Amino acid sequence: MTTIALDAPPEVTRHIGPARTMRHGLALAWRGILKIRKNPEQLADVTLMPIIFLLLFAYVFGGAIGGSIESYLPQLVPGLAVMTVMMASMTVGMNLNTDVSKGVFDRFRSMPIARPAPLIGAVLADLVRYLICMTILLVVATIMGFRFGTGFVPVVAGVGLAMLFGLCFCWVAVWLGMLIRSPGAMQGLLGMLSLPLTFGSNVFASSDTMPSWLKAWVDISPVTQVADTLRGLFVGGPVAGPLLGSFAWMAGILVVFFPLAMRAYRKRLS
Repeated sequence: MTTIALDAPPEVTRHIGPARTMRHGLALAWRGILKIRKNPEQLADVTLMPIIFLLLFAYVFGGAIGGSIESYLPQLVPGLAVMTVMMASMTVGMNLNTDVSKGVFDRFRSMPIARPAPLIGAVLADLVRYLICMTILLVVATIMGFRFGTGFVPVVAGVGLAMLFGLCFCWVAVWLGMLIRSPGAMQGLLGMLSLPLTFGSNVFASSDTMPSWLKAWVDISPVTQVADTLRGLFVGGPVAGPLLGSFAWMAGILVVFFPLAMRAYRKRLS
């Protein structure tokens, strides 16, 4: 009599190629999008955060820094686009940390899907959050008096660049989410990471007024590079130099943190 092993279905044990892995990831990304549609309160951060930051900094600091709100918005809005997308990208790390802690990924492991698929799906679903965040920010800014000084194509390119930056930066959050055991500690650590990066940039004020040691960092920081690129694409100005700096930072973040995130992910689920 032939004995048949029942430890795991064949679909789970056999090798799953990149094409099927991506299909599984896209299916789980669609699952994440459907969860957002059924629970729209999950979008509270990306809907309210851009409005609160825009109103707060425009009306509190606009007159002091820019002379008037209208003259300050071209400086503020592109910078806030980078800031809000970067902060929205950190949510994926907190969500993954919570799912792993609650055993959601244990159920995924029992299914005949590729191991990286849940991670890919969570990251891809987050792109919807970035797009919503950018749309709300630009619509409210336009109502407040912000005007684009370029054409449709540069504006779309700027939105795409901000989303690409968020997609690259989210791997930092994924790495931390796989390392840290407590969701509460995860939230505090991400806050400590995001605030120095955003305020240590030219999002709110020019680096010319800063101390020399701080100016040296601000001028080359990733947030500054992407913000300067968006200013050129949204209102006009230099694009090539800051765009190269943006791509260099995004490539560096991917080279360093994508392998670290995948390694921590596999170790956490092993």
